[in-house]
Amino acid sequence: MFIEGSFLESYFLFGLLFLTGISLLAGYVDAIAGGAGLILIPAFMVAGIPPQVALGQEKLVSTIGTIAAINNFMNSQSIIWRIVPLCVITALISAYIGAQVVLMIPTVLLKYSILGLLPFILLFTLLKNKFVQENVHREDGKFLESKILLVTVCSIVGFYDGFLGPGTGSLFIIALFIINKFTFLNASATSKIFNFSSNIGAFVTFFIAGKMLFLIGIPMIIANLFGNYIGSKHAIQTNGKIIQKILIITVVLLITTLLFQIK
Repeated sequence: MFIEGSFLESYFLFGLLFLTGISLLAGYVDAIAGGAGLILIPAFMVAGIPPQVALGQEKLVSTIGTIAAINNFMNSQSIIWRIVPLCVITALISAYIGAQVVLMIPTVLLKYSILGLLPFILLFTLLKNKFVQENVHREDGKFLESKILLVTVCSIVGFYDGFLGPGTGSLFIIALFIINKFTFLNASATSKIFNFSSNIGAFVTFFIAGKMLFLIGIPMIIANLFGNYIGSKHAIQTNGKIIQKILIITVVLLITTLLFQIK
């Protein structure tokens, strides 16, 4: 179940507490700016969960955790429902295909691929946050609802979510913000629905393949739900201006730990 000699194998309860706390933090971050996988996947690997199982576990935790954030955004009437059905179906199917592909990759190669890609995904997320902060006061206007653009965006981002995942929320937000001319709050809220559907597509693949740890996932899911709830409330009030430092510190520490674990 766990990598031999890992933190979870040697100190199971402490490892579980660590991952539960990380899940809380990831839920908070994801509700504001997306990118829970940037924190969850390297944390699972640091604790001793194999790469493909880490990807499946991230889907288990974040898929259910996103429900709390969606509920809060629905209450704020920020979701653009008229574009939801088309993109939900597209993202779900694309993510299912992406997850099928990643299960074919050898474990060692996948581990190094994740480690190599994480810094670039973090950089993208930070640049996205800076861009949004500079344009966050955009007034409501007419959205661009081109079906071709929507299907293209949801296909590409959905496949990526199934294949790897970290930063998917950020990709959806920035695409809706730039391409479809959404406000930041509308983009954040609507992207939650798309991200949830792509999570479901990948979830099904990893579940069938047996790449999830359900028992230890229960406290992580509860913590992630709570973090999403708090973060979505904060996002509606502040537009997420404090999240950048938290994200940088957490991801850099996790990547550094993974580098030291490589033999």
